[in-house]
Amino acid sequence: MALSQARCLRKRFPAVLGRYIQARFASEELKVKPFLCKEDGDYFEPIMRTQHPGPVSQETMANLIKLQGESFRGTLKIFADFDKSQGNFLADADGNVYLDVFQQIASLPLGYNHSAVIEAASLPSFTTMVVNRSALGVSPPKAHMSNIEESILKVAPAGLDHAQTMACGSCALENAFKAAFIRYRALQRGTPDPSLLELETCMKHQLPGTPNLCILSFTSGFHGRTLGALSATHSKALHKVDIPAFDWPVTQFPRLKYPLEDHVEENEQEEAFCLEQVEKIIKKQNASGKCVAGIVVEPVQSEGGDNHASPSFFRQLQAICNKYDAAFIVDEVQTGVGASGKFWAHEHWDLPEPPSIVTFAKKMLVGGYYFKDDFLTQHSFRIFNTWLGDPARVYLLKTVLATIKKDNLLQNTREAGAVLLDNIKKLQNAYPGLLSNARGIGTLCAVDLPNTEIRNKIVSMLWNNGLSIHGSGDTALRFRPALIYTSGHADLTRDIIDDVLNKYKSDGAVSSF
Repeated sequence: MALSQARCLRKRFPAVLGRYIQARFASEELKVKPFLCKEDGDYFEPIMRTQHPGPVSQETMANLIKLQGESFRGTLKIFADFDKSQGNFLADADGNVYLDVFQQIASLPLGYNHSAVIEAASLPSFTTMVVNRSALGVSPPKAHMSNIEESILKVAPAGLDHAQTMACGSCALENAFKAAFIRYRALQRGTPDPSLLELETCMKHQLPGTPNLCILSFTSGFHGRTLGALSATHSKALHKVDIPAFDWPVTQFPRLKYPLEDHVEENEQEEAFCLEQVEKIIKKQNASGKCVAGIVVEPVQSEGGDNHASPSFFRQLQAICNKYDAAFIVDEVQTGVGASGKFWAHEHWDLPEPPSIVTFAKKMLVGGYYFKDDFLTQHSFRIFNTWLGDPARVYLLKTVLATIKKDNLLQNTREAGAVLLDNIKKLQNAYPGLLSNARGIGTLCAVDLPNTEIRNKIVSMLWNNGLSIHGSGDTALRFRPALIYTSGHADLTRDIIDDVLNKYKSDGAVSSF
């Protein structure tokens, strides 16, 4: 690292001024060891001791692939050393340290080894919950209700007074779909109580007990890999091939043109067309007797390519749901918990009323969904499994939420996201043959590369230059940092990407597409 880079670090991270930067250049020993900034516990910069992945990670990957199969060959990146990871930086088994703008698939709200979370996890009450994991539907711990009130209910979307915990995002969606079906059938028959005939026929998968209901979803949407959620997932063919699916309808999600301000009329027409298709499909399905009980949508289609739509689109989509008594299910598994600059991304839409159901997981530490009164089930065991989530994670969520409030991390994310997106746009201007369609809200940012091959090559080069990052869809480069990511980290991210793109271009690779 050159002395000029140290001066840049002073600008990016003013909290690390003084003897810590000086010590880095005064000692050869410090130059080759991970160096922590004393004030915020974060590393200054990536540290790459080997190629990515290093020999230790490669050997361990080979053993894991032998155990679990080839499907992991394309997904494994490193074996992490979480003891040495800190804040926005991820260490691996080979001694490399990466600036992590992906954060365990967008699931770490406060980065690695945050002191407040470590302190909460060290208390005896947490240990007791971990050791004695309870079946929450049968015998939850005595403090569980108060823990929910101080965590999950504290951040409930306005107007949604009920919450159901689950273990992960996929099972949150599965049970949200079930709740939508149960509610729709209650509306159809005028009572929540099934008839004797329905109870008999459902055991044979026959009408009327097994009804012809469906969930309408969107192209490029991702809602999980379990069977029901997979039937509503349309992001990658390999997720779905060979797996039986429910015969549920899918419709086009808007494909907006960027920059948005230059394509207002075209984008409005695109969204209007997509909304027309939604209504046509619902009419057709309902007329055929395969009624649409709900529509599921992500605020930003994350796995499917970071696709956005306008607030107006989502308001009109909700109106269509209301018109046909379909549940308006907003999947906030990846977009929730502050990443958009608001706690829930759908808060940007200015909806006239709350969504029917909002699912959560990832940065919430536990899966689940919020819901309106009319989605309350009236019978035992209808929404049920052994654990129904994890009381220990609910307990830790209290600390996460308190830290978000105390450290004003929503404002931090808005500021960091603005710098990150501005930096991506500047890179797009500097590399017009490589980058396009810079877009984002908060730190939920992305930019496109010309094709999948080039995108994957750039991702590999970025990892080798100390940036932990992943793609989404066919061509997008996706950013999903923690809420503690700052404008300084956004500048460091820009510099790493700039170095990689410059090398890619200078090597002549840019002429190959």
